[in-house]
Amino acid sequence: MKFNYLQPVDTPLVNFAKMQANLSIGQCIKIYATKDDFPDLTTTKIAIFGVLEGRAAVNNSGTGVDLQEVRKELYKLFPGNWPINVADLGDIEQGNTIEDTYFAVNELSSYLIKNKIIPIIIGGGQDLTYANYRAYDVLEQTVNLVAVDRKFDLGTIEDPLNSESYLSKIVMNPPNNLFNFCNIGYQTYFNSQDEIDLLSSLYFDTCRLGEVLNSIQLVEPILRDADIVSIDLSSVKNAESPASNNAGPNGLSGTDICAIARYAGISDKVTSFGIYEYNPLLDTKNQSAQLISQIIWYFIEGYNFRANDYPFGLKDQYEKFIVPIENELLNFYKSNKSGRWWMEIEISNNKFKRHALIPCTYQDYISASNQEIPERWMQTFKKLN
Repeated sequence: MKFNYLQPVDTPLVNFAKMQANLSIGQCIKIYATKDDFPDLTTTKIAIFGVLEGRAAVNNSGTGVDLQEVRKELYKLFPGNWPINVADLGDIEQGNTIEDTYFAVNELSSYLIKNKIIPIIIGGGQDLTYANYRAYDVLEQTVNLVAVDRKFDLGTIEDPLNSESYLSKIVMNPPNNLFNFCNIGYQTYFNSQDEIDLLSSLYFDTCRLGEVLNSIQLVEPILRDADIVSIDLSSVKNAESPASNNAGPNGLSGTDICAIARYAGISDKVTSFGIYEYNPLLDTKNQSAQLISQIIWYFIEGYNFRANDYPFGLKDQYEKFIVPIENELLNFYKSNKSGRWWMEIEISNNKFKRHALIPCTYQDYISASNQEIPERWMQTFKKLN
């Protein structure tokens, strides 16, 4: 399949990659270098591509202009003790209209996902998350979206699609494939109480910045249940990542965002991953370019340590724990393979599927043992019944 809208990686960058140390990512990665030599993706597991589109990036003019420094920093890195089945497919150029760009992101993402290749998208405005989400239409399945962001980006019904309104378009526009949305790292003062209440009424999940900073492990079950992960670079504090005009003094640290990327990579369910709102015009000493390259590195490492846990495994590979609480019996499962936990929820309105397993933490099991129904269990029960 030809993707005429893809611009190959610039020749100087290809040469730069070849000049890196032996065993570096630059020496191991497949690179789309010339128009007549698209890389063979037969054994590729992860495909990176940039999107040079920033027309709908609110208050961040300059995003989507240039991704060369990100590539340079990535090519310098050394992989861990894992194979590099990764390709760099170059960049989707800005279309004549922004809808043309969305179409290209949609088509390329859809092709990769259908061929069991995980796209890593480097943007460009976070509105590109909508185009990535629409790529799942052809799969005819519900999806879970996790956004790492200081804001919910709901906007209003009247707002055009942009980086601060894309979520409302995902929720409202048919076909509606969204089953669950979760925000990681929101800062309350950037979100109205009406927006917070709306997400709660839809049984969507939210995780405040303070909760994440207090215990980064809380986000692992959230990412374990995600199909799409969308990172807004402004979720990282400005002192650690200056290349977004919307970044502020508070936010995640570089260490936090890399841990989140690794959790996303480890998740057996995540099939697309995006990093948005990178503005090279503001990038002091290539600090954000370095951070993005390390985010990608941690995602790839996580992918290579996937355990293929339940629902892929057999139940005899799990320890079952039954907790009586109020009028319920809560079933918990612990994987002997990875040590991760799941909760079982009975579904009353689906004759084909009587039970569902949702990721949880050991702390959820402890809470249930102390006769406290875990909030994650309650939220999902309300949504399914």
